[in-house]
Amino acid sequence: MSTLFESLVAGEHERAGRLPVFAPFDGVLIAEVETVGESGVGQSLETAYRLFRDRRRWLPLEQRIEILERTGQILRERAEMLALEAAREGGKPLIDSRVEVARAIDSIRLCVDCLRTDGGEVVPMGINAASAGRRAFTVPEPIGVVVAVSAFNHPLNLIAHQVGPAIAAGCPVVVKPAEDTPLSCFRFVRVLREAGLPEEWCQALVTRDLEVATGLVSDPRLGFLSFIGSARVGWKLRSLLAPGTRCALEHGGAAPVIVAADADLDAAIPKLAKGGFYHAGQVCVSVQRVFAHRTIAGEVAARLAEAAEGLRIGDPTLPDTEVGPLIREAEVQRVDDWVRQAASRGTRVLTGGEVLSKSTYACTVLDDPPPDTRVSTEEVFGPAVCVYPFDDLNDAAARANGLRWAFQAAVFTRDMATAMEACHALDASAVMINDHTAFRADWMPFAGLRESGLGVGGIPYTLRDMQVRKLIVVH
Repeated sequence: MSTLFESLVAGEHERAGRLPVFAPFDGVLIAEVETVGESGVGQSLETAYRLFRDRRRWLPLEQRIEILERTGQILRERAEMLALEAAREGGKPLIDSRVEVARAIDSIRLCVDCLRTDGGEVVPMGINAASAGRRAFTVPEPIGVVVAVSAFNHPLNLIAHQVGPAIAAGCPVVVKPAEDTPLSCFRFVRVLREAGLPEEWCQALVTRDLEVATGLVSDPRLGFLSFIGSARVGWKLRSLLAPGTRCALEHGGAAPVIVAADADLDAAIPKLAKGGFYHAGQVCVSVQRVFAHRTIAGEVAARLAEAAEGLRIGDPTLPDTEVGPLIREAEVQRVDDWVRQAASRGTRVLTGGEVLSKSTYACTVLDDPPPDTRVSTEEVFGPAVCVYPFDDLNDAAARANGLRWAFQAAVFTRDMATAMEACHALDASAVMINDHTAFRADWMPFAGLRESGLGVGGIPYTLRDMQVRKLIVVH
C-alpha cells in the first residue's frame, strides 16, 4: 500500500480525490497525494487572506528569522533522504539532487541574510524648500497573500525559492507544486511547520483539475503570483490575474552559446556537455544551440558527441548515474520526433538520436540542423544539443537572438574583447564567459526576457518583490 500525503490546508477541508505519484524512471508508484476542489482552494485562500488582513497576527521579524534558521537546520539533518527522494520522484540523478538540496538549504540561509541586512532606506529630505524640516524612510511590509505555482525539474529548491522569500517577507503563502513532483514540496512545508511556522502561514495543495488550479491564481485575494513553468501556461495565468495582483513568471528558453575560434576546447567541452545534458536537458537554461566558429565547428561537434557518449544514463537513485529519465514517457517520444524531423531534413546525428527505454533518451548531438526545424526554433527540454558553424560573431549573435526566447547565454573565448563584444551583441539577461548557460547562484538575478519570463528571480529579488516599501515622512 502506497504512502498517502494529505493536503496541507489549514483546518478541516473537503478532499476531492487522490493523485498517484510515479517514479519517472521505472513507473513504480511512490505515493499518493490528496487533491482538493473549489472548496479546498477557497478555504486555503480565505485562511491566508484573513491572516494577512489582521496585522496583530503578523509574524515578528525575529520569529521569522528563528523559523527559517531552524528550517535550514532540519533540512541539513535530512539532506541525504531529501536528495534520494527528490531523485526518485523527479528523475534528476542523485549526484545532482544532492547539490539541489544543498542549494535549497543555502536559499533559506540567504532569506535570513536578507532580513538581517535590509531594513528599508533613508530617503533624502531637506534638499529644497518644500522638503525642509522633514525626515523620510521606508519600512518593508508584506505585499499580501502569495500563491506559488511550481515546476517539476527542481522539486525542492524551486519551492525554497518561492516559499522561503514569502515567509521571510511575512506573507501567507499557498503553494501548488507540479503534479509530477509534489512530494518534495510537501516535505518542505512539513519542515517549515516542524520549525515552528503556524500551519496557516504556509499551505500546500494539489488541485483536482486545471479549472480548480486556475481559480487559485485568478482569485482577487491574491497579492502576488509566483509562477515557474511553461510560457504557454504562465502568460495565460497572467492574463487571468485580478486587477492589482503582482506576479513573477519564469519560463524556458533555447539557450545559445558562442564558441570563438580561440576558445579553450579542453575546458569548454566538459562544460557544454554538463550544461546540455544535466537533468537530461530539462532545465530552462540548458545549453541547446552552440554556434561555433567554422574553423573549429567540426571539432566542437565531434568532441561534444564523444563527451555525450561517455555519460552514464540510467536509474537516478544510483550514485554513478549522470543522466536520468525524462519526466514523462510522452516527452521521450516528443524529443525523438523532433530529432527525427531534423534528421529527415539532412541533419547529421553525430551521436544519440534513439529511444533507450520508455523513460530515457540517448544524449544527442546534431550537426547544423536547418534553422526552421523544431530543434532550432523551440525549447527542446530534452538531451539534445545542436552545433552550428558561423563566420562572423555578429551574425552568430543575430541567429542566437532570432527566437522569441531570451534568457541566459554564454561565450567561450580567450580574448576579453571578444567576450565583451558577444556580451553586448547577445539578447540575454545574463551572459556567462567561459562557462555553460545553466550556471546559477541562488543570490544572483535570474530573469527571462521576452517570452522567457517576467520579473527577476533569485532570493533577494524575489523577497523584495513580495514586499511593499512603505514610505514614512516625519515633519
